[in-house]
Amino acid sequence: MNREAIRQAFAGPIASIRTPFNRDGSIDYAGLRRCVDFDIQAGSKALLITWGDSLFSLLSDREIADLTRAVVECAAGRAAVAACTGHWATAQAVEFAVFCREIGADILQTFQPFWYPGAGAPEAAIEHLTAVAGVIPVMANSADLQRNSAPEGLSVAGMLLEGGVNVLAMKADVTGEYDRRMTGLVADRWTIFAGGQKSFHLELWPYGCQGYLSTFITFMPEVTHAYWRAVESGDVAAAARIIEKIDRPFFTHIIASPGGFDAALHGILELCGLAQRWRRPPFYSLSDDELEALARFLASLPQSAVIPGD
Repeated sequence: MNREAIRQAFAGPIASIRTPFNRDGSIDYAGLRRCVDFDIQAGSKALLITWGDSLFSLLSDREIADLTRAVVECAAGRAAVAACTGHWATAQAVEFAVFCREIGADILQTFQPFWYPGAGAPEAAIEHLTAVAGVIPVMANSADLQRNSAPEGLSVAGMLLEGGVNVLAMKADVTGEYDRRMTGLVADRWTIFAGGQKSFHLELWPYGCQGYLSTFITFMPEVTHAYWRAVESGDVAAAARIIEKIDRPFFTHIIASPGGFDAALHGILELCGLAQRWRRPPFYSLSDDELEALARFLASLPQSAVIPGD
């Protein structure tokens, strides 16, 4: 995809890739392909591989590469694919960027390797991102830029803009005043989309946030499209009603689920016939009883609330 097509792919609801596993802990590539096909057919113009949702903490570097290749091959140009680095040194991140470019990924989300505050100066962040962006277009992450402080994160973003670094998009991942200011700063040049819940997107939307990471597009896309129709028509009341009637109760429930929200979302993939509930140990996977309880909860969500005006 060209630069503008990549930017536009992240302007709207987009799907995050959750690595599915077989019960023995191996990656379920058949399930992964079903998920990718479902997400694209549901209307996602982009597929986002992330350090968190894609469970990089459970994968080897080789598996991260294999997963990325599998998503690109399955997408087959039907949607933009955002690959993701680990928290790697610059040389390894650049090596992975070359790999991503060669297999046909469209953009690469980067993370700095600093695991504690003060480990790197803003100039180091700029050098890291610039090196990767010299190989493939980059997606920044507002939480990653914030590393030491909010003012520093905004300063780094400003320097990237002034330097014309090949950044095309940013995932807003912090919430609050920092991401509101970040969105206002970069939205004219980069596509910025909100991670997290719809309420976060609605908070940033007036400041120029063009898209959001949609959980529902991966299993119940009618909720996603109802919300997006409300946003595009400027019907804030309808968008807020969907948040209050469906989004907030859903996330409140799954966050409190055994094993946390990611265990519940893997369970939902099994309930939908897309993949299996299992996660690689030591991560917790839902039991049969817990999966049945999750199914009952999903059935209880008020379907009429997904249609603005009802």
